[in-house]
Amino acid sequence: MLRSTRRTALAAMGAATALLAAACGGSGSGGSTTAQDTSGPQTITYWASDQGSSIADDVKVLTPQLNAFTQQTGIKVKLQVIGWNDLLNRILAAASSGQGPDVVNIGNTWSASLQATGAFLPMSADVMKQIGDTGRFLPGALAATGAAGKDPVGVPLYSMAYGLYYNKAMFKAAGISQPPATWEQFVADAKKLTHGGQWGVSVEGAQTPENAHHAFTFSQQQGGSFFDASGKPTFDTPQNVKAIQQYVNFVGADKIANPSDAEYSNGTEAVQDFANGKAAMLLWQTADASLANYGMKPGQYGVAPVPFPASPPAGSKHVDSIVAGINMSVFSASHHQAAALKFVKFMTSRPTQIALNKSYGSLPSVKDAYDDPAFQTPSAKVYQQVLAGSAAPMPEIAQESQFETQIGAVVKDLFADAAAGKPITGQLVSSELTQAQQKLQAGG
Repeated sequence: MLRSTRRTALAAMGAATALLAAACGGSGSGGSTTAQDTSGPQTITYWASDQGSSIADDVKVLTPQLNAFTQQTGIKVKLQVIGWNDLLNRILAAASSGQGPDVVNIGNTWSASLQATGAFLPMSADVMKQIGDTGRFLPGALAATGAAGKDPVGVPLYSMAYGLYYNKAMFKAAGISQPPATWEQFVADAKKLTHGGQWGVSVEGAQTPENAHHAFTFSQQQGGSFFDASGKPTFDTPQNVKAIQQYVNFVGADKIANPSDAEYSNGTEAVQDFANGKAAMLLWQTADASLANYGMKPGQYGVAPVPFPASPPAGSKHVDSIVAGINMSVFSASHHQAAALKFVKFMTSRPTQIALNKSYGSLPSVKDAYDDPAFQTPSAKVYQQVLAGSAAPMPEIAQESQFETQIGAVVKDLFADAAAGKPITGQLVSSELTQAQQKLQAGG
């Protein structure tokens, strides 16, 4: 998702059957309600996701680009930046009520779920010709735009992956010469780094999608899966139990993360703790821009791939990140589809991709932007390496959003238990996963 997902929080999808039949109207939240594109001045409404350190920061970053688009085309853009805690609910409400924007950012892990609503313009070959050559986009990012075999539900806008951030000075003071490559090394290093109010790692324990992303990656490393080949949920497996235990025990048995991290939910607290020297490591998506906003300089930290088990279990996949990122979609009932597609083309053009991804510290979704020096930094190279070789997309199924909600909530509750001193046993995790699967199957 997702910034998918970094700072992606979503509520229960709910009423899935109704949403599958829902159609969406255009521009009900401020755009023109003209039945079709006209030759006169137009205004399109754009719901942008919160990518910066604040909504005000997003407005500052986006406004010059929107003004440039208006100067080029005469089309005005009414911008609304929506926080991740509200974005999915707002999109689903727009899909069911017929009152929505013309263009919206979506976490890429939601693609298949939102595709199933039928509320978005399919990016068919003919539509893609209006935006630009499909071959311009990164293959991995383009793969996270909807279910296999169907026209995409959007196009990639920002590309991201998870990496391990580490504080160089703290590592040096602890006598640690390099970032951990295995989880065994990670825990051992984190214990050395945990002392005197300083913690080995910071986590966003109450952030639902962040939890789901880590659960997915840890499960892949354990040889697990949350769905079988037919799309049937398989939450309560030994591999998934072990994966979630491993993550939650950062607060629990390992005691390498602050118990108060169990309450962190807004997508900024864990990053701030790392930037402020309260934690020595951080597992996060392309956080360079946010760290700079909090006063941390690139020379103070390093970025490495997320660790992997020293002795991978049977069936283990070498996955250390989800294919994270943001897609841009057009509502199918927008009254300004031609104008909306011009806007999508502009936002995915080389100059705009360079400008926006520089500002956000993310990676471009198009190949021809990578010759810019901003994407030749050591951290950018790590993320490019991960996206090219060891990242995997979240399940591309219609129930993906509900999956993130249910699994993310399980991890959130378990973090709360760990913070309260309750042992995170296999039996406890198994029981939570069984209940989550039952809720998913009941349509919750």
